[in-house]
Amino acid sequence: MVDQDGLLVTPADVQDRDAARILLTRLHTAHPEIVLVRADNGYGGEEFATRAQTELGITVKIVSRPKDANGFVLLPKRWVVERLNSWTMRARGNARDYERLMSHAEAHIQWAFITLMTRPLTR
Repeated sequence: MVDQDGLLVTPADVQDRDAARILLTRLHTAHPEIVLVRADNGYGGEEFATRAQTELGITVKIVSRPKDANGFVLLPKRWVVERLNSWTMRARGNARDYERLMSHAEAHIQWAFITLMTRPLTR
């Protein structure tokens, strides 16, 4: 299920690249103003990027790890996603995946985002 927030929770047996196709299509329907998305090679690489550009008009920039890199490498803009993931995982309900329904897991994630966005307003 995807709503205007662009959130998609899938079963564990669904590959990220397959879910990304669904998510991009629905996200484009809800927000046609989004024209740039960043992804890593796990989302299908150039084939995924070409399809998104031709079918949806969305430019997908693949953020790749340098081939000659050893150990940890800071990738451009990747830290934004990782930081966001860590913030949502601080919410106790998101630390473990015990939900039977995907809609419940989505509700927990949405609640964590609401908490993140409203906390600065209440200080």
